[in-house]
Amino acid sequence: MSRTDSDSDQDEYDWVETFCDKRGNEFFCLIDEEYVNSNFNLTGLRQQVRYYKTALKLIRNTNKLDLEKLSEEKVLEIEQDTEYLYGLIHSRYIVTDEGMRRMAKKYRAGIFGKCPNVFCKRQPCLPVGLYDEPKRDTLKIYCPKCRDLYLPKLRYRKIDGAYFGTTFPHLLLNTRKKMRPMKPPQEYKPEIIDPKINKTELENEINKEEEEEINNQKKEENEEELNKEEK
Repeated sequence: MSRTDSDSDQDEYDWVETFCDKRGNEFFCLIDEEYVNSNFNLTGLRQQVRYYKTALKLIRNTNKLDLEKLSEEKVLEIEQDTEYLYGLIHSRYIVTDEGMRRMAKKYRAGIFGKCPNVFCKRQPCLPVGLYDEPKRDTLKIYCPKCRDLYLPKLRYRKIDGAYFGTTFPHLLLNTRKKMRPMKPPQEYKPEIIDPKINKTELENEINKEEEEEINNQKKEENEEELNKEEK
């Protein structure tokens, strides 16, 4: 059975759907069951996760935890490991054809946020990590128009960047060239107004007014002298 983006009517508990439906997990896509069920796709992950077997069973939807038999601490540890394992698998899945298709759908819908650069005119962004190794840095969003990185909304800032990796947004845009922005943004060019120039211009205007006033006074004096002589 293949898990799709619209599958949500199953009677039994589905950990993946529950995880992806949580507020703050909107960036994650549903990983196809066939991908998760292939041990080849999970090579090297066993050593990175403490409760690997239990976590994988939850993700594969083959094991439902009996919470009454486990301590709250143990349940929390298993849940954290399951989310961690899902994130590691997710980083691999989203660079497959099907994974990119699902993420492209979110990209077109603006799920990952819009670029805050005013010249990008709310260009949709893509999630990206600065490192492929987990627990090194948190998630960032990449704008394909201005080609810069930004912080996502607050509720997404605790997500490990490795769950999306360094390759995904660039591979997506390279394989789906129609999704690239058509034109580069207008660049902001800062202008510096030199106060010395303004001061000089003001002084010139004052000097000009003073000269005109002096000339007017001289003209009036000359006119008065001429009037006296005539009398």
